Amino acid sequence: MTSKMTKTIELAVALTLTVCCTAGRALSETVAVNFCKIVREVKPLHGVNNAPVRCNGRQDEFRDAGIPFVRTHDTAGKWGGTHFIDIPNLFPDFDADENRPESYDFAFSDAYLRPIVEAGCAVFFRLGVTIENDWRIKAYNIFPPKDFAKWARICEHVVRHYNEGWANGYRWNIRYWEIWNEPENPPMWQGTREEYFELYRVSANHLKKCFPYIRIGGYAGCGFYAVDDPKQGADPFAQSFVTWFETFVKYVQNPETKAPLDFFSWHLYIWQNWSVSRIGTHADYVRRTLDAAGLTETESIFDEWNVFRGPQDNIFDNAKEANGAASVAASFCLMQKGSVDKAMYYDALPTRSYGGLFYFPSERTTPCYQSFRAFNVLYRLGGAVDCVFGTNEVYAMAAAGGGDKAILLANVSGKGVDVTLEVTGAEGLRFNLYRIDQRHPKLDADGLWSVGASVRIPNDGVVLLTTRPLAQMGCRHQDRHSVNGLQSK
Repeated sequence: MTSKMTKTIELAVALTLTVCCTAGRALSETVAVNFCKIVREVKPLHGVNNAPVRCNGRQDEFRDAGIPFVRTHDTAGKWGGTHFIDIPNLFPDFDADENRPESYDFAFSDAYLRPIVEAGCAVFFRLGVTIENDWRIKAYNIFPPKDFAKWARICEHVVRHYNEGWANGYRWNIRYWEIWNEPENPPMWQGTREEYFELYRVSANHLKKCFPYIRIGGYAGCGFYAVDDPKQGADPFAQSFVTWFETFVKYVQNPETKAPLDFFSWHLYIWQNWSVSRIGTHADYVRRTLDAAGLTETESIFDEWNVFRGPQDNIFDNAKEANGAASVAASFCLMQKGSVDKAMYYDALPTRSYGGLFYFPSERTTPCYQSFRAFNVLYRLGGAVDCVFGTNEVYAMAAAGGGDKAILLANVSGKGVDVTLEVTGAEGLRFNLYRIDQRHPKLDADGLWSVGASVRIPNDGVVLLTTRPLAQMGCRHQDRHSVNGLQSK
């Protein structure tokens, strides 16, 4: 999390949403879906950062929503709760012998990760430290390690603990290992750009040599707000994020400083009146930049994101309610259509005010959480089918698999939408209709929808259409892939 946050688609189907933009009346939109044309797999976009801290407890909500990835960054509070995940917490004395198990403290990280793994989620492990937003008072762990080679060997033993059973560890086969987070951001890195690049080069090469099967990447960039916002484009700090990225991809490709980059991770937060379509703009920029550098096989992983729309005074509360549910569902639809390979929402730790999945202190799930459940229905079907939606802030995607079909719709237009659905090639089918909105906070059943009938989606509304009831669609944990990082690219 960055300190800038505080500032600032078997059968042919045509699905038609027809609406006119007349003041005071419902909007109109056209979305075309072709169930005959599977264009790709549904991508694992409903990952999250962190989980409720229930050491050796259960993460049933994650299993029920089929959360595919849990990224471990800013885990358990400030300074990693002093005992979780961060390298200085796992290896408290940097001068100790990194080859000796007794030099490490895995106890609370093990207890935190075990329920996540047991819930069927893959761990996306950030190697580094938690943000220190109050670094101006005193910085503790955000300095460059004093010995890059030793830091890489420490990370090697962390991988061995979780993947090879070293030091009374596990064989969880965690595949994704991320080196640091937002090094272009002072609360995360007090070194130079050149120092981070060198840390990445040394660590990535060492870890890849030790574990050829894992995927190494970074660097969880702050975001590229300057590429589509003239005001931020004129800000040297925002522009520096672009410079870091474009310099970094050249660095890892230079024969003299070459390093593996299996994935590049990056961030973006949508604020107030910004459109969620901005996610697509930034994703396209990342993909173009990677491809131009010859990194065509490098995954683009959007591993920190959220959407905060509406009045500033209750913007974080809105993120938990129908507003957040619609924003998240719209983002899933957009990312599925675009160039993002994987995504992880920030954040699923209930104690963070801006986390949208839980109410605190009860840890009850929210309407926003229900959009993760809804997307998981399509994810489990497996095949994303051709889906074309318009530009009026009504988003859609559809999927098919095993004889089942589902459509997800999200409305963040600011007005209600009268939807006329014209289905070709599925005559006589009836879909189960589920809603998330202000009146339906729990992905509530709202009868059946028949081909040719219309349906209204209120502003900040989500509609899920399925050919069978949710209980029969397998809405618990996703089983498309093996657990813990064996997801196909």
